Amino acid sequence: MKRNTRGFTLVEILIVVIILGILAAIVIPQFTNASNDARNNSVSSTLQTARSQLELFKIQHADTPPTITGMWAIMTGKSNTTDTQTPVATGVFGPYLQQPPVNPANGQSAVGAAAAAGVGWVYTVSGNTCTISAVDTTGTTLLTY
Repeated sequence: MKRNTRGFTLVEILIVVIILGILAAIVIPQFTNASNDARNNSVSSTLQTARSQLELFKIQHADTPPTITGMWAIMTGKSNTTDTQTPVATGVFGPYLQQPPVNPANGQSAVGAAAAAGVGWVYTVSGNTCTISAVDTTGTTLLTY
């Protein structure tokens, strides 16, 4: 009787499936961490851009930061050396940003004075000092970068 030796045995297939399962158990958590790391790096990069443009605004406006009311309109519009509260049509400075940045952590672009639901960025002004921070996915905690 002639034996057919061209196929795989059940034991060989089970060994391959077990090896693939072990590899998947090792690799999948790495992708989860990579996704979180990418989001954190994106938030950090967006914050760095916003902070540098705020500093440029302050330099061009006698060390005066933009007001929180209408901040993104001010940063995406033109301005002159004397007006730091409203965008002007024929200003000599700006725009500093093409559009209001979206927070990669929670998908919001709104600016608030404190962390809250629906707020992507927390912007505070105290005298000539201003700070901008990102809000986490729950809208309750500031992300520090």
